[in-house]
Amino acid sequence: MRIVVLDGYTLNPGDLSWDRLAELGDLAVYERTPADLITTRAAEAEVILTNKTPLSAETIAALPHLQYIGVLATGYNVVAVAACREQEIVITNVPGYSTASAAQMAFALLLEHCQRVGAHSNAVLAGEWSRQKDFCFWLHPLTELAGLTMGIIGMGQIGQRVGTIAQAFGMQVIAHSRTHPEPPPLSNMAWGSLETVLKQADVVSLHCPLTDVTEGLINRERLRLMKPTSFLINTARGGLLVDQDVAAALNNDEIAGAGLDVLAAVEPPQADNPLLAAKNVIITPHIAWAAKASRQRLMETAVANVAAWVAGQPENTV
Repeated sequence: MRIVVLDGYTLNPGDLSWDRLAELGDLAVYERTPADLITTRAAEAEVILTNKTPLSAETIAALPHLQYIGVLATGYNVVAVAACREQEIVITNVPGYSTASAAQMAFALLLEHCQRVGAHSNAVLAGEWSRQKDFCFWLHPLTELAGLTMGIIGMGQIGQRVGTIAQAFGMQVIAHSRTHPEPPPLSNMAWGSLETVLKQADVVSLHCPLTDVTEGLINRERLRLMKPTSFLINTARGGLLVDQDVAAALNNDEIAGAGLDVLAAVEPPQADNPLLAAKNVIITPHIAWAAKASRQRLMETAVANVAAWVAGQPENTV
């Protein structure tokens, strides 16, 4: 059996091992695969693994041996699902592997806004503390989370974990989920409409998937519902935001700040993305999923998915 990994570098830049996957077949791992080389590299493959390399209907039709596509992520919008179903090609994904890491990242972004640890450390190392007349100084107002309201949009595993952490900080939690008509059984968490969450929250954290319904969810109209003292956190998908609207809200002090781990529908973002030059924004390069422990879980589940399919009992199918 021929197995081809089209874009293995982000999952495994060298600190993990493909050995268990190699035990299942003749394995070829490519760090990255441009669109014009997919059919060449995977011409004989029964199994393809992809993270962000798109597999269109045309590409799938050009791969006559293909029987299985394993997505090295939770989201599977890079695969033409309808075309696979027509050709009875199995698709699997890896749910839940990054719950702890993504929730941790949401608070890393929020706490950087609240405490400005990086800015204060840089100032100390530049000698500013040594020049002070007092025993302490601060460059920006510092924000205490206890007593504030965390608004969570999307209450899957990550959203629920964020809610639990927020409560540990002493925050009130109000949540909204389009796919949950009734609130999940989480203690002391309120439930509200999207508009209610945006109006009441001191922090709005996004944890919903990117779909036709949620694309551009946070736009100019909805940003105007938020408090001017509130923070916007996005560790989900960049397309949930209308970039220029969020940049305008930041530059006009309509919200206090944003912490973003994702930008735009295509990453890396274009250099002229307005968020890259906006006020009071912290941006990280889509790393909420990338802790080594998280990537190890992803690798293990992806290999287990292939093994289960080989055994005739596929798991995590989409």
